[in-house]
Amino acid sequence: MKNKKEKERKGYFGEYGGQFVPETLMSSLQELEKAYLKLSTDKKFQKELSAWLANFAGRPTPLYFARQLTERTGGAQIFLKREDLTHTGAHKINNALGQALLAKHMGKKRLIAETGAGQHGVATATAAAALGMECVIYMGTIDIERQQPNVQRMKLMGAQVIPVSAGSNTLKDAINEAIRDWVTNIKTSHYLIGSVLGPHPYPLIVRNFQKIIGQEARKQIKEQANRLPDYLVACVGGGSNSIGLFFDFLKEKKIKMVGVEAGGISIKSGKHAARFAGGKPGILHGAFSYVLQDKYGQITETHSVSAGLDYPSIGPEHANLYQSKRVEYTHVSDEEALKAFMLLSETEGIIPALESSHAIAYAVKLAKKLPKNKIILVNLSGRGDKDLAQAIQHIQKMKL
Repeated sequence: MKNKKEKERKGYFGEYGGQFVPETLMSSLQELEKAYLKLSTDKKFQKELSAWLANFAGRPTPLYFARQLTERTGGAQIFLKREDLTHTGAHKINNALGQALLAKHMGKKRLIAETGAGQHGVATATAAAALGMECVIYMGTIDIERQQPNVQRMKLMGAQVIPVSAGSNTLKDAINEAIRDWVTNIKTSHYLIGSVLGPHPYPLIVRNFQKIIGQEARKQIKEQANRLPDYLVACVGGGSNSIGLFFDFLKEKKIKMVGVEAGGISIKSGKHAARFAGGKPGILHGAFSYVLQDKYGQITETHSVSAGLDYPSIGPEHANLYQSKRVEYTHVSDEEALKAFMLLSETEGIIPALESSHAIAYAVKLAKKLPKNKIILVNLSGRGDKDLAQAIQHIQKMKL
């Protein structure tokens, strides 16, 4: 166990992870790791963060038995971990508050972030406003167009939203610009990565700020069902909401875990963001993981109806869990996700984010195959207000 922890602290999960960055960033990464390791065991800091999570973010979030959805499905019981009920409407606030507090303790005045679906950008802008820090958000022009409500929320809270029109105009390119900003303003700024991605220590830091999801869910399912679940299901973009749910249960060998990637239009067409179905190991944005790339190693364009899953790589801890077969990874198409978006709205009065709709879609398929005494716990990572215009447009276009 000691060797595993030592290797993880050095930034690797099995063979995945690392620090593949320019020399100019190494001192900042070392500074961040040193500060994080110190504050992660500091009782005063932990108490301060817990207070923010409880009194500002609204934790703990409820665990909800989706009775109507379960009855409609006719199989296993489906429980929803309601991260959509946090302040800002998604799990992203857990990590944003944690890193913003960490940055403030480090003496940083300015937060830099990238965002795809806009939820991480909103969470970062929210944390910056609450803690009196400057905030700059980089966002691809395509994502700005399809996530206008979140763009307006960020601006209202005082964040500067900078459009990125390079490359595919989405999350990958926004990250490139955010890194350039960080290199230029490294003394005053903290780059607040929103998922379990990037160079060490980011995958470790983000996972540890998100693992509260699984810790709460474990306690709540025991209280409500008097036992642990049989399955855990979560969507996987970079992988923070899924690892947040999975991590506290990894040692429970009887619990099966499923990460659901964006199958897009189809795997065969290449218009998807399913890294394990269509990618291979490679390096992107400072870490070695699974990456969607062509035979020459060039990053390929991705597609998903959900902006938050539209990224060509995945967190290195997920790559290790995939290789070790501890977690199963599958994918759901745009059409299946949109149908699940409508189904949960109709049956439970809960409008899910399009990201979370991928997890709901798979959970419904799984539940139909299982007996009624089985329990599926789904992480409902975000609410769908931000997606309404886009979702309705696609639903009408597909005639669903």
